[in-house]
Amino acid sequence: MIINPVNKTTACYCGSQKDYENCCCPFLTGRAKPETPEQLMRSRYSAFCIKDIDYLISTHHPSMQTPDEWEVLTRTIHETQWLGLKVLRIEKEQADQGVGYVEFTAFYKTNDTTGQLHERSKFIHENNQWYYLDGLLMDPLQFGRNDPCWCGSNKKYKKCHGQ
Repeated sequence: MIINPVNKTTACYCGSQKDYENCCCPFLTGRAKPETPEQLMRSRYSAFCIKDIDYLISTHHPSMQTPDEWEVLTRTIHETQWLGLKVLRIEKEQADQGVGYVEFTAFYKTNDTTGQLHERSKFIHENNQWYYLDGLLMDPLQFGRNDPCWCGSNKKYKKCHGQ
């Protein structure tokens, strides 16, 4: 089940500061294909937010899909509330060779626990389409009490998500 946003002029889930209609929506609706690994990564994050399992599977490289992928994604999507995305680094030097890397941190909540997924994702370009291949999990980012909060609220971390 896909949960579509009520208002397509709202900010995109991926944190790009663009409105959803002009950011990830064209990819999730099939009107366009991501042209870069970053666009694919951001659109996959938005797909997690709106529970679009079909998009997540279609953009995961077929060689890496598992027979239980639908069930695993369904469980993950229904147990997780995604809070925000922070793109940390984009490696473009191999993109013309059909390989790209994006390092990001996605913040989430499950039940009463908040956490983060810090990953360096690998993407490959085949058949005129970018695919998520796999990711290297990294240590969570550490925030100091007086650092700006990751959510973009312009508050200090201790006064926002650090409580």
